[in-house]
Amino acid sequence: MNIFANAIDALEESILKKKINGTPQICIRTELRESNLVNVSTSDNDMEILNQVKQRLFNLFFTTKPLSKGTGMSLSISYQIISQKHRDS
Repeated sequence: MNIFANAIDALEESILKKKINGTPQICIRTELRESNLVNVSTSDNDMEILNQVKQRLFNLFFTTKPLSKGTGMSLSISYQIISQKHRDS
């Protein structure tokens, strides 16, 4: 849910700054890879993330939001859940 909340925030910001053309969209795709393996992909039609931001997305306390808006914890927590809890489940 944190990933989707961040995507919604980014799309809302792009709408306010008029940096997005058309209707904001978040796409979620699922694919059954094996009987016990699922691939989940997400995308949106916001602008591309800068490389220097991509490199830090999952760092604890990193945020691109103003001080009072973001904690910088949600994607770090999401990464920990996926990598530690679901890696070999």
